[in-house]
Amino acid sequence: MTIQPMADYIVVQAEEAALKTASGLYLPGNAQEKPTTAKVVAIGKDVDDVKVGDRVIYKNEYEATNVKSGKDEYTLVNKTNIIATVK
Repeated sequence: MTIQPMADYIVVQAEEAALKTASGLYLPGNAQEKPTTAKVVAIGKDVDDVKVGDRVIYKNEYEATNVKSGKDEYTLVNKTNIIATVK
């Protein structure tokens, strides 16, 4: 990973969106929900609430910044937009 976030930013990698419903129907790409649960892959020096490897739920995807590094996609989120960790 070559992305190192500054200050209070966190780099996360979104989990895959569900491809089919609970009843077994496949969802087209535009009907799939945008994931807001992600795995933390890097943290800035001012972040102390989460650590690399945690799964988090973040809010407001429009304030997040999407970045592509090689073939992988990452999202930079401010620590104030992290609303929960997932155990």
